[in-house]
Formats: sequence, C-alpha cells, structure tokens
Amino acid sequence: MADKASPAGVTAARPAAGPAALARLRTLPSWLLNRASARGRRLVTDALAEDGMRMQHHAVLCAVADLGPVAQAELGRTTGFDPKDMVGILNDLQAQELITRSPDPTDRRKNAIALTPAGRDRLARLAELGEQANEALLAGLTPAERELFLALLARVADQEGS
Repeated sequence: MADKASPAGVTAARPAAGPAALARLRTLPSWLLNRASARGRRLVTDALAEDGMRMQHHAVLCAVADLGPVAQAELGRTTGFDPKDMVGILNDLQAQELITRSPDPTDRRKNAIALTPAGRDRLARLAELGEQANEALLAGLTPAERELFLALLARVADQEGS
C-alpha cells in the first residue's frame, strides 16, 4: 500500500489500485450499464469507421430510412440533434449522395429528406457491421442469456417514460 500525507500531516494508508478497489462500484447497476454502453458504443463506432461512417451520420440515415421522406426539422427533433449539427450532418450525407433534399410537397418552405439508392445500399452494409459489433458485445453470453439480457435491458430502458 502507498502512503499519502493528509492535509494535517498525518500519513494515511491508501488502498492499492486494482479489482478490489472497484468492488463497491461493480455492484452499482448504473455503473455497469455505463461501462457496457461505453463498450458497445466503442465497438459500433469502430465498426462503422471501417466503412467511413460516423455514429451521428448513421443515426440520421437510420431515421431517414424509418421516417422518410421526412422534414428536416422533424428529423432533428426525432434524433435529438441540434439544428446546426443537423445541417452539417445532412450536408455530409448529401455530398456522399446518400440522401436528397427537396422541397416538401405539403409545405414548400420545408425540406424533405429521403434516402437515395446509394444511401439504402450503404445503410445495408452498415447494418451488417453493426450486427457484427453487437455480436462481439454479447459474445460472452449464451443465446438464452442474450435473450434474457435484452428483455431485461428493454424493460429498464422503457421505464424512462414512466
């Protein structure tokens, strides 16, 4: 154990770093969820990067696929991205010819965002990479454990609206 001088000049023992030092933290659901989330995010981020895609761009492509054609403002609200960030993301995706912006037929003051055929193809490739990342995330679990884990995780996540 390392010694550390306290402000009063008294030397106090400091516990050694290591697994035992995190024993209390490892019992906290919030800490464990945060660690698992960070690992999942890292795996997915790395997988998407293999195809030159960033997480926020992928999120917008997924949202457009689910909602599209969709008004730019609604897309921002749905994904939670700041409008200034959304403009940049959409500019990037349009430059890659993955989306189109066109006047909304119901309100020409708005832009309607839609996927291009290249956007659909890219999203399909990204889905495969995401599945591989999620497979790596859950690799230590049996199929039955995965099913139970996902069901429990969904219940915890669904309590947000309660």
